[in-house]
Amino acid sequence: MLQVGLSLPGSPGGAAGGFPRAEPAQGEDTGTGRGERAVFGSSPVTIVVTSEADTWDIDTSSCLGCGQFVDWDRMPDPQQPAQIPRDILSKPPKELKKLAREGCWATSHVVRARLYPQLIQQVSCRLVTPDALVYRDVASRLFGKPGGSSHPLPEFLEGCLMPTYCLNPEGVTALKKILICVGNLFPDITYSPVLPSLVALLLHYSEDEAQCFESISRLIASNAPHTSYIDQSFLAHQASCMTFGDLANKHCPAAHKLIASASENIFEVYSEWLSWLFHDLPFDYAIRVLDVFLLEGQKVLYRIALALLKQFRLSVTSELEGIDIKADLQAFVQNIAEHVTVNKLLERAFGIRLFSRKEIWLLQMANRKALMERGITVVRSR
Repeated sequence: MLQVGLSLPGSPGGAAGGFPRAEPAQGEDTGTGRGERAVFGSSPVTIVVTSEADTWDIDTSSCLGCGQFVDWDRMPDPQQPAQIPRDILSKPPKELKKLAREGCWATSHVVRARLYPQLIQQVSCRLVTPDALVYRDVASRLFGKPGGSSHPLPEFLEGCLMPTYCLNPEGVTALKKILICVGNLFPDITYSPVLPSLVALLLHYSEDEAQCFESISRLIASNAPHTSYIDQSFLAHQASCMTFGDLANKHCPAAHKLIASASENIFEVYSEWLSWLFHDLPFDYAIRVLDVFLLEGQKVLYRIALALLKQFRLSVTSELEGIDIKADLQAFVQNIAEHVTVNKLLERAFGIRLFSRKEIWLLQMANRKALMERGITVVRSR
């Protein structure tokens, strides 16, 4: 068996140190489960193949079936044990969603590792969707040769931030490999800033790279009516940001008014809404977001981002003047544990009387049409 490490020329730090890193935001803690953030560039990545004997043996006893990609010293402990139904996957969808919202599988790393692949197998997707076998074949052709070879990261990742959360160097390596294969097998993706974060989170609970790839592949290829998981073009991403702005104006008028008064371009602030969830939230919050996202799709992301916005307004004691509102919101989300527990955050999110999934989809389509009329295309302008 071969292990693969990624490095960039002139980077002495190996798999983890070989990637250009964004400067940590003020007050950012890189050792409490939030992980490190990297910025993808367009430079080729050197793939170095070494024998298994040259790699560290990682103890995965704390999480049967997963763990080889995790730095367990940084991994938050699960919540207090709870009774988990043995027939959980046979529960009706409504009851399953309720269990996820309440954090039923936040009590065990093993439960998540077992449930995630099975939940994702229930996602309706295109008939011809690349699976684990396809990944192994493509990865073997791309990375299987001893020595070293260079493979460019997909263009849709250029400039995207990537949190590695609690991944170890082997996990960071696997993350890059999976994203390179996604670029090979999904050439229609032109812009997807949330994709690296979702792959990174799934890797914590995947038994190998192939399983993680199949999971993200099914989310990319989802074809459920009025339900989306991952925006795959600049146009779709911008439409989602506009939709979030519309929802914020309706459901968080106080926060919307505050941000509008402190920002010259409120859309620029709202364009970061997905980054709040999958770049800035600490791992133990982000993974709870993923728990419900896998069952409910993008609508649940709107809910949680709106709850963050409401909580941000409550935390502001005076008018915002002369500050960077984007940076202030980012810092607030990164330190969310000082303001609200993850259980309370989700409780407030699901207390918002949001539009139906179909109504949100129609709003997104209307925003997409408006953007197209303004000349916004599926490809981001360079």
